[in-house]
Amino acid sequence: MAFTIRQLQFFIAVAEQGTVSGAAQNLSISQSSVTEAIKELESDLGVELFERHPRGLNITHKGHQFLRHATKILADVSDARRSFSGEQAATGGRLQLGVTSLVAGYVLSDLLSRYRRAYPGVEVSAIEDNGDYLEHLLIGGKLDIAVMVTSNLRDRTALQSEILEVSAYRLWLPLGHPLAGADIIGIGDIASEPLIMLTVDEIEENTGKLLTAIGARPHVAFRTRSVEAVRSLVATGAGVALLPDLVYRPWSLEGDRIESRDISGSLPVVQVGMVWRRGSGLPQAARDFIGLAQSQRMVRQRL
Repeated sequence: MAFTIRQLQFFIAVAEQGTVSGAAQNLSISQSSVTEAIKELESDLGVELFERHPRGLNITHKGHQFLRHATKILADVSDARRSFSGEQAATGGRLQLGVTSLVAGYVLSDLLSRYRRAYPGVEVSAIEDNGDYLEHLLIGGKLDIAVMVTSNLRDRTALQSEILEVSAYRLWLPLGHPLAGADIIGIGDIASEPLIMLTVDEIEENTGKLLTAIGARPHVAFRTRSVEAVRSLVATGAGVALLPDLVYRPWSLEGDRIESRDISGSLPVVQVGMVWRRGSGLPQAARDFIGLAQSQRMVRQRL
């Protein structure tokens, strides 16, 4: 039996929520319907997509691989529907994009791929830089749109933004770490842990604020601008990391497992969105990009 679009939607919801109950609540359906759909999907694929444990589910390596395919399938379905909705693809034009390094590979890549398929006649150029410089380029008219972290946007009077995704901070741990089995983890529990610090966007600033709030000085074992380096270092036991769930993947490049756990208390969130100059007459190519991003966000919200 071939898998269905509905099963893919249920699978993605469980992967994002980490529990069947959370996915069922998000989808407004019964837990039994979600459980049955996942079982049927695993049977059809012949692989185990999740590891079951008392606190919920962990996606397996095979499940993580299939998640990329499932997300792309649903995006393609959305594109197919759009092609018959009366919207006409732009025949030409140019789109100038900016992106911050934290979101380049986690938000923009899929969005840009869909845009190129929907509007193949548009010439797209994109640059990656820090948020302050992208704001400068937007205000100066050098960029049409930036996809970036908006929770620390500086000039909100000159710039307009729209949130695409909100991501909470979570604790990354190596497999077998003592905190991985704790029922509740507080920020104080990691005060003495060696930290692998990601130094892009607002990550280092937020992590430092969290630990300073409890009177602890961060014990930074390693600083890096590479998320993949953080994954590898955490997986091999060099330290732990506090990072937004947006960039979490359960495996390092070497194939080592990384655990992710909630932290109790009030933690900041990272908002990722589109930013453009307020009051500017955006070219059609930029308006089409905004519309496509909005439709993708609505598809995710319906999952």
